[in-house]
Amino acid sequence: MKQFLTLTGAIAALMSSRAAIAEYGLNMTKGVSTISGDIYSLHMMVFWVCFVIGVVVFGAMFYSIIAHRKSKGVKAAHFHDSTTVEFIWTGIPILILIAMAIPASKVLIDIEVLDKADMTVKVTGHQWKWQYDYPEEGIGFMSNLAQSSRDAINLDDKPENYLLEVDKRLVLPVDTKVRFLITANDVIHAWWVPAFAVKQDANPGFINDAWVEVTEEGTYRGQCAELCGKDHGFMPIVVDVVSKEAFAAWVAEQQAEKAAAAASATKTWSEDELVANGEAIYNANCSGCHQKDGSGILGAFPAMTGSTIANGPASDHLDIVINGKGGMPAFKMLGDADLASVITYERRAFGNNGTVVQPSDVTSAR
Repeated sequence: MKQFLTLTGAIAALMSSRAAIAEYGLNMTKGVSTISGDIYSLHMMVFWVCFVIGVVVFGAMFYSIIAHRKSKGVKAAHFHDSTTVEFIWTGIPILILIAMAIPASKVLIDIEVLDKADMTVKVTGHQWKWQYDYPEEGIGFMSNLAQSSRDAINLDDKPENYLLEVDKRLVLPVDTKVRFLITANDVIHAWWVPAFAVKQDANPGFINDAWVEVTEEGTYRGQCAELCGKDHGFMPIVVDVVSKEAFAAWVAEQQAEKAAAAASATKTWSEDELVANGEAIYNANCSGCHQKDGSGILGAFPAMTGSTIANGPASDHLDIVINGKGGMPAFKMLGDADLASVITYERRAFGNNGTVVQPSDVTSAR
């Protein structure tokens, strides 16, 4: 009895909490895109059809039970092979299904068919990060789990949006039809943002497409919805939907950064510059397997500390990072300066004594 009262009190306290009530809902969310609104309207239409059917069927059943019960002296009627009844209980459901199928087919066609897109974004899944490319704007970047979430994995005090924050967010303009070309570099992933009503598999060697037209500015979150490996839970999606003016300014900023990165790949970097830049890239891309302290994972991923690759010829190190090997994916999508930085960091940190690698070395190795 004591346990029952404790449980009852806990449930009552939870239900009386405004925060709990605010998070609680019985219906599906409407979403923020045109297609999610259509899906929501379809859902509500089918819901009310089912509700009316339930009221009619159970109403007739309960009326029969009460009005024709044996205690009132009612005797069961005996009738067989009523063609009229059979037409009614067959014809009405067929008409209802047709009435639901027409709008459902329209929504399904709208999900799959896009006559004209205002812009295109290519989404590529990697273990365990997303790559976003804007072909028409000539920009692209990698989106990794935010360092704040990586640092808090073993802490009791988790930051806001733990495991749901990234270092670089996908940015889209509001009220714009965006076509997504979705693929993968290694294994099957799935790009999923619930508020957009977009969930599409990313398959290696294939390109699937989807589209969205977001009608409200804001920040929207999603995740990889396919079990893609040991760090599947560390592959979030964050999308900032901004005004068209803000998007144009962001594109100009990204294009300037790309030009600066191209220029930096032609200069000779100091060792300190390479190591400083390489540490951040290592933590974002390599620490999940080789660990932040370079200790590796016994039996799965080799340690960077004392590594024969990191302390051996730079050409071997370049080859394995650019092209991958075994369970290690290729990182050729990174720029020459970034690759030179992270390789130099691996060769000079963790007590290693390998040589420094310059961006020009990466260019030659490609």
